[in-house]
Amino acid sequence: MSNKHYFFAVPLPPDIKESLFQLCENIKIDHPFKRWVHKEDYHITLAFLGDADHTQLMEAIHVIKESLASSSSFNIKINHLGIFGREKAPRIFWAGLLESPELNMLRGKVYESCLKAGFQLDKKPFNPHITLARKWDETKQNFTLEKLKEINLNALSFPVNQVVLYETNIEATPKYQKKAVMHLGDD
Repeated sequence: MSNKHYFFAVPLPPDIKESLFQLCENIKIDHPFKRWVHKEDYHITLAFLGDADHTQLMEAIHVIKESLASSSSFNIKINHLGIFGREKAPRIFWAGLLESPELNMLRGKVYESCLKAGFQLDKKPFNPHITLARKWDETKQNFTLEKLKEINLNALSFPVNQVVLYETNIEATPKYQKKAVMHLGDD
């Protein structure tokens, strides 16, 4: 099996990446996660494909392009921080988004397109987020989310106007490389 995996995601604009990076830089000292995500790797996953062959990827891209032709760009807002895993030692630290029917619809189109192309996808409910860090270092201290809830994320709003196919290379930094870009219909 290859060490390369593929996924479709919403990319973040440079200014939003920089704002999230600065937020992480400011809290790193008090929040010892083992791995902080490189700022160029920030994204919102829509469909994780895993290992895939070229033909199947091209089919998914084709079907997604068709499904996005009637879509319009929209804005989303990052409005909170959260975790996955145990509260005292989380696996994932993330930035969450204000509920967006447009983002849910976009995810639905991408997800259904990938199923049509023959991919077996995770059936978990869509929980849009931007992963910022992984694996809490339990040897340092217990994690507390309370301090992080005070951080103001109100200014972090940005347009969604494309979907990107990324390839993962775990040995590289940044880990994710753009392989294809699909624009929403009005762009």
